[in-house]
Amino acid sequence: MKRVRQGQNTKARAARVIKRGPENRALTALKLQGKSLNASLVRLLQAPFTSAMAITVMAIAIALAGSFYVLVNNAQQLVDSLQTGKQISLFLEQKISDKQAKKIAKKLQANAVIDKVRVISKQQALAEFREYSGFGAALNALENNPLPAVIQVYPKDSLTEAYQLQHLVEQLQHDPAVDFAQMDMQWLARLQAIMQMANSIVLILTVLLAVAVLFIIGNTIRSELQTRRDEVIVTKLVGGTNAFISLPFVYTGFWYGFISGVVAWCIIVVLLMVIQGPIDQLSLLYQSQFQLRFMNFRDSVTLIFSASILGMIGAFVVVRYQLKLLKPE
Repeated sequence: MKRVRQGQNTKARAARVIKRGPENRALTALKLQGKSLNASLVRLLQAPFTSAMAITVMAIAIALAGSFYVLVNNAQQLVDSLQTGKQISLFLEQKISDKQAKKIAKKLQANAVIDKVRVISKQQALAEFREYSGFGAALNALENNPLPAVIQVYPKDSLTEAYQLQHLVEQLQHDPAVDFAQMDMQWLARLQAIMQMANSIVLILTVLLAVAVLFIIGNTIRSELQTRRDEVIVTKLVGGTNAFISLPFVYTGFWYGFISGVVAWCIIVVLLMVIQGPIDQLSLLYQSQFQLRFMNFRDSVTLIFSASILGMIGAFVVVRYQLKLLKPE
């Protein structure tokens, strides 16, 4: 009986060891990743001058791309705030009274794509025309008011495309009470074309600067690999695989990218803080509600994450290529 029980206990322990095998391998791999990550950071800190030079150049390149992106976003905010560019003027038929114009405006206000409406009565239209036209004396000779009531329509901010606004203008024009609808679509189309061009420029600059960051990190990792050439050869001789040898260099690229991303974020924030004062003063002079937008949490995380990924990609490509050329003699 004792032997049977001992055999059962031995089998149970063996089963537990086999069951823990994959867990032990995963834990060992995780520890190896952590050691490589820490070792790569230590090596980076052991060469502060070289590391600082590479990080500074990368941070400036990333900051340029991020700054253009933030400035274009703020320009888009300013464009969206220009409600006068989206104003549609509805000139009603002469026979439409002011009371009927208010009913029409109330009906338009219920439209889901219209933000607000404003009614200009016949008397208000005549007073404004007399004040700004310079024909006040001539208008006094008229027996009747020749000007119609006007309804100013302000579309919602969600309507930014020219074709959407054009469709709204055509829809309002079909109302029997409307003599004609007017909106400066050409001005709006030009403004949107400028913003599309600015977005394209930002995209091109981002791609070019990303390629520059890849070359910078690649050259930095290549130099470090050449410095540790003997260490790499010895590791190959004792059976180290290319994946094992590449790991610390890839993590070095990660640290270069991560730190560069953080520094770039700080540069962008400082630049925005420098120009915030003049922009606030300019907005005050023009009686505008425009406020400079900083990078939100999502944009900040995206910037740092992208920089880290670029660093790892650049390091991985260069190390894999160099290891194929580097063979023990």
